[in-house]
Amino acid sequence: VQLQASGGGLVQAGDSLRLSCAASEGTFSNYNMGWFRQAPGKEREFVAAIRRTGGYAYYSHPVRGRFTISRDNAKNTVYLQMNTLRPEDTAVYYCAAGSGNYGSSARRESYNYWGQGTLVTVSS
Repeated sequence: VQLQASGGGLVQAGDSLRLSCAASEGTFSNYNMGWFRQAPGKEREFVAAIRRTGGYAYYSHPVRGRFTISRDNAKNTVYLQMNTLRPEDTAVYYCAAGSGNYGSSARRESYNYWGQGTLVTVSS
């Protein structure tokens, strides 16, 4: 599976952005999908995940209530809608595809494929 993330940019605190991640060369609906992020000097951290079928999404505590993950299996695309952005959301955002147990989808090790990342910068 090849993953291409897009939609990042420079925004102000309180603004919204929608990230997209398009998948190719594989059966998209076979994979749980996740979003992770990595801020400068920090470890890559889990943001959100969504099951193969599109249900039962879950989120990390810092983004819960502000971010929404969704997927369109007909378009082979997963999205991350980010609202009420904060400066601490500044990071490179990565999408990932995993074929393992969805219960472990907050772990990087659960993902087999990664996109190249898209930079989100939130100014105060």
